[in-house]
Order: sequence, then structure tokens, then C-alpha cells
Amino acid sequence: MQVITAAAAASLVRDGDTILIGGSGSGHAVPEALIAAVEHRFLDEQQPRALTTIHPVGLGNRAEAGASRFAHEGLIRRVVCGTVVDAPPIAEMASRDAIECYTLPQGALSQLIREIAAGRPGLVTHVGLHTFVDPRLAGGKQSKACSEDLVELVTVKDREWLFYKPFHIDVAFLRGTTADEDGNISMEDEAIFGEMLSMAQATRRCGGLVIVQVKRLARRGSLPGKTVKIPGMMVDVVVVEPEQKQTYQTFFDPAFAGQLRIPLDSFPKLPLDERKIVARRCAMELRRGAICNIGSGICTGIGLVAAEERILDQVVLTNEQGLVGGAPASGLDAGASRNYWAMIDQPYQFDFYDGGGLDIAFLSAVEVDRVGNVNISRFAGRVVGIGGFVNISQNARTMVFGGTFTASGLKVEARDGKLVIVQEGKHHKFVEAVEQIAYSGPYGRSRGQTTLFVTERAVFRTIEDGIELIEIAPGIDLERDVLAHMAFRPHIASQLKLMDARLFGAGPMGIAGEMPGEWRVHERLKAAS
Repeated sequence: MQVITAAAAASLVRDGDTILIGGSGSGHAVPEALIAAVEHRFLDEQQPRALTTIHPVGLGNRAEAGASRFAHEGLIRRVVCGTVVDAPPIAEMASRDAIECYTLPQGALSQLIREIAAGRPGLVTHVGLHTFVDPRLAGGKQSKACSEDLVELVTVKDREWLFYKPFHIDVAFLRGTTADEDGNISMEDEAIFGEMLSMAQATRRCGGLVIVQVKRLARRGSLPGKTVKIPGMMVDVVVVEPEQKQTYQTFFDPAFAGQLRIPLDSFPKLPLDERKIVARRCAMELRRGAICNIGSGICTGIGLVAAEERILDQVVLTNEQGLVGGAPASGLDAGASRNYWAMIDQPYQFDFYDGGGLDIAFLSAVEVDRVGNVNISRFAGRVVGIGGFVNISQNARTMVFGGTFTASGLKVEARDGKLVIVQEGKHHKFVEAVEQIAYSGPYGRSRGQTTLFVTERAVFRTIEDGIELIEIAPGIDLERDVLAHMAFRPHIASQLKLMDARLFGAGPMGIAGEMPGEWRVHERLKAAS
């Protein structure tokens, strides 16, 4: 193992290389110094060129950091990732076909890396069927420039599956907290583990170069063996970045690192706006003991609502990055969590999700059509991608999609237990047909899934032949404020209910004593008792 500068590490990258990059979202364990060094070298030398970058999670601060640093003509040829929403310049290049862009399910990419590490032929999974990832639709391609099919439809024992093809890795950019003199890497200050171990193993399997960015060095033999996440036998190069931040927004939060738990009163409080109303109504779907996923976007507020309502310890909130329990972080720090019970590697979290381990999942929706299809991946000329959306939405027993009813300029106020539309959004989200299918309503129904759509003014559910309006906010006019802003007329429940007035009031709602359900008990234990 050698210790070198970030610039020296960047000089090891060759034209046409495929770089596998660890980390998640807005700086969580992202090897930013290595990414920046490649950008600086390209701007100075016009090398390296025609790179392929692969990262299961989107990387960036929605501005200039992360994957955005690769957004230079000639530097990058292809990107394969879960989402490009965190790197708008990359999304822009994809939308005008300046690069090949594939957005594949975050979990499938995460698990595929583990398959590559083991030398297996690829990943076979049901995840992605009947969505735009399915090769019968788009095969995950987000630009016309895409020159290769990365996903195939296969049949095994009379059942359809998707086969995700493996890829060769030339260089891996990974990140930890501490490296010892033998290259052993620990991650004690990181907010996630991701798939750093699998990435190192896969790169080693391909004969590639493993480069790890860390905050500090330690003497040989001083790291407790249980804290080592990447054994030194897999590490070729270490780059020390003393100013390494935990995320792009947060230099260091000990709660993100799992070094302490904060009091419930210390969690941020959401302002009473449309986002909190949606998060509150979603939280009303929680059941005592339920195992849940909290997705990014508007649904990240559910954890904060749960803390405010004193029900955080009665449910198991998780996120796809591998955090179990506690409250997943909101805003640009989404992906981290506070007061969590466990942190596991991302591929194993997706194994649990794909196997049907989630009772309830909460995800955002950008477009919904008359048959209950949902789009989050491409709309209004924007390429976004899907992250862990497909793994989660296809496999949870109950699926709750949250979002504002309209977008682009929407302003509402909560007054005396009622909702007032101050300014209507210009963009309608309930459309005749979605631009891309990220979630198939008919496929979900065929698998017996319960699906809800929660907005600040109305709640819908899927039924056999479409979606049905089941609740409307007090103070809202059905025709003027709901139906007039939909491209189709939904079924309307014969007993249309008013949304709970507490959703629109100040202070906690007091739902702690109303949660249905109980902690799960195995049938054998029930019989024994």
C-alpha cells in the first residue's frame, strides 16, 4: 500500500477507464478529493478522456460537487448509476445525448457489484420488471446515445426475470475514516457503509486499482480488527484528506456516526407547510412494530414527525443506505440517520427489501396516471433516475407515495384545522399517462400490493381498475381544487372522508396512543405461549 496525493492518484487514471465510485448522495462517504483531482487534471491536461463512471447512488450537492465534476466534454463517455439528480450538469449532458446515461435500480447495481466480486455471471432479479428498466420498455437508458443493452429479459423455470450484466472495473475510488500503515480501512466517522467492501473485492477481482480516501493515518496494528471495513490486502493506494467532511453540508455529526443518540426534542421541527402536512398524513399510516422504508424527498419528513409525535421507538424506520431504526435524515443530508439501531452494508439492506421485508414504504411521486403508474425518473425534459425506488416500491407490502398535489409555485396555508390554497401550482402531477414508468400500478395490484397516494389536499388508493379518491382536506372544494387539476377523473369513494383536522393544526397531533398493530411475534412463539 502506498500513501500518495490526490493529484498523484488522478494521474493513475487512464483514457477509457471504468471508475467505480463509492458513497451516497450529498457527500456521504463520497471520495470527493479523488473526484476533484480527476477534474483538475482534465482541465489542466485534457486527460483522462472517455471515462465510464459507475456509482449505485447519485453523487453530488446538486451543484458543482460529486459527479458534476465529470461534466466536461470529452472527460466522460458513459455514466451508469442509480440517479443523476444530485449532479445537474450530468443530467443536462444526458438530456441532450452528449453522453451515454443509464439509470438502473440502486439495489440492483449494489448487488451486482457483489456478484462481480464473486466472479458470478451477473445479477438475476425480478426488480425492474414492467418499469422503464425492463428492456421491453427502455432498459434503463436515459439518452439516445446509449450503445449497449445492460439489462436482458430472461426466463427461468417459466418465470420472467431481469439479468443485469457485469462490467469490468479499472479503478475504484472509495472512502473511509482511518487507514493504518498496512492499508486497513476503518469507517468510524462515516454516516454510511455503502458497499465499500464489495467494491474493493470486485475491483480486485477485475485486476483493477483500489484507491481509498481517508481522513487520517494510524500506526500498523493499532486499528481494532472489528473496526476494519476494508482489509489492507485489497487496498493499493491511500490518499489522506484531513478536512474530509461527513457530508457536503455537515462537517461532522456524532449522531450520524452512531457515536451518540440525541433526545427527541433535539430533532429539527418542520414548519407547518404542505410538506409537513404530507409527512404527517403519511405518518398516520404507521403501525406499531412496522418495518418501514423512508425514501428521499418529501417523505424524509416522516422521521421528524415521528420524533415530534413520540412514536419513533414504536416503529422501525430504515433507509436503503443500510440504516436501521431511528430517524432517517431529511433535506440534503438524506441517506444518513440519527439514533439508528444498526448500520449494515447497502447490498444486504436491499436483499432484505427485495425479499419482501418491508411492511410499509414511503416514497415520493412526481407523476401519477389513471392506472396508478408512477414516474419519478424523467419528466419535463429532466433526467433524474430512480435510486432505490424500484427495489423498494415493487417489494413493500404497503406502498405509500407522497407528494404535493401540484407543483411549481404551489403555496398553501393551514388555518384553524383547514387547508387554504393561496397559490395553485402550475404543474399538474396527476396525468393521463406518465412519461416513464418507475412503478407499475397494474403490476403492483397483480401482486396483491396495497397502494396509497398522499397529498396535502387529497388521498387516493389503487383499486382494480384505477385509483379512487378516499379523503379530501377540510376547506377544499372537490371540483375546483382537486378534479379540475387532474387529467383524468378518478373513482370517488361512496363515503368520501375528510382528512384529519389535526394535520392542519399547530403543535403535535397526539397520535401516539392511536397507532394500531403490535410488535410482530413469530407463529411458533405464539403457539408456544
